[in-house]
Amino acid sequence: MSKKPLIALAISIAVSPITFLPNAANAETVPATFAFQGSGYGHGVGMSQIGARAKALAGESATAILQYYYTGTIVETVTDTQILRINLGNLLTSAKLRSDSKGAELQLFAGDLGETQTATPLLTFPSKTSLNLNLTDGLLAISTTRGTTSKAITTGSAFTLRWSGTRYQAGSPTVISLTTNGATKKYRHGQISLKVIRDKTLGKRLAIINSVRLQDEYLWGIGEVPSSWPTQALEAQAIASRTYAYAKSTKIRSACDCHLYATISDQTFAGYSKESEPRFGEIWKAAVNRTAGSIITYEGRPITAYFSSSSGGTTETSEHAWGTATAYTVSVPDSASVDVALNPRFASWTREISQAVIAQAFALPDVISLTVLSNNPAGSVALIQAISSDGSFAVLRGETFRSRSKLPSAWFSVN
Repeated sequence: MSKKPLIALAISIAVSPITFLPNAANAETVPATFAFQGSGYGHGVGMSQIGARAKALAGESATAILQYYYTGTIVETVTDTQILRINLGNLLTSAKLRSDSKGAELQLFAGDLGETQTATPLLTFPSKTSLNLNLTDGLLAISTTRGTTSKAITTGSAFTLRWSGTRYQAGSPTVISLTTNGATKKYRHGQISLKVIRDKTLGKRLAIINSVRLQDEYLWGIGEVPSSWPTQALEAQAIASRTYAYAKSTKIRSACDCHLYATISDQTFAGYSKESEPRFGEIWKAAVNRTAGSIITYEGRPITAYFSSSSGGTTETSEHAWGTATAYTVSVPDSASVDVALNPRFASWTREISQAVIAQAFALPDVISLTVLSNNPAGSVALIQAISSDGSFAVLRGETFRSRSKLPSAWFSVN
């Protein structure tokens, strides 16, 4: 998982709105913003990435780093050749795919093809041809654009895209560019499924899913830490990322038709953009390859290897962050996170958050005051209360509030 919230497990505490008689507090002007100061970045559960880097600089091994942050665990070897379905784009209404690789050949097939399934392609097209995806009347409408010429191809609910230079097709390596919501990312391995899925709130939407092998094609693209970091920190991250994905590899999520999201909801999968970094991409790939098959286990089972950028000086437990205890996420000292030299951006931070964001976080019409009611043993906010100008109030877990308000961490105070 990433430097930010990995999963949406935060629990809010429901408090029935209570109306007070008019008083001076209710007559206060609703503030435009609220000011906070704090330290750390992310939920702070499990491995601190800044802490791992500091320990690597001090000469500690990857195994020692992992066993420090995941109490009572061991590192062992498993078979990690599973194929993972990674959601690259979710709840979309449009997207564009293309390759500019010289000599590339791309093929579009009807249906969501399995790994070993063969079929006759609907369309074969060369590089510099855009495949345009649009949701139209609940179906995926596909067209192509080459130069100034556009052509409608087909409509349907599921398709598969394969390209030359992969396990599926011979040829020189091909890089695929995927553009969604104005942002473009690059991918190279596996195949891509294009599907219509149904969301409970939004109805039918598009999902784009990359099927890749865990041991290399997926892990080479994990963009969680800089590839220039010390070797042992990179290896610790590779093992933690492999463990997290391995634990998720047994179940397809219906919401995304995937094992994992490519975002901080799980862990950041940057695809070919990570492994192709000048100079350092090969260093990251080497760290992945050296740790082949290594995962973290507790009492014989793979753990959910939570990690984040940094803490407020002591790591958090999963119980205090999200309400669910795990034996291996014990709070441990993490002084590197509050060392400005080691964590210059987040050892100490200040933020101003707008009234609209704060009110939305608490589901109140507005907020006139915020009060930290209690702190967890690690120092993070346990409960925070907001009072509205109409006298109603609500209470949230600190981690829930941090996630909803986009504060860097739950180690904060209200100014």
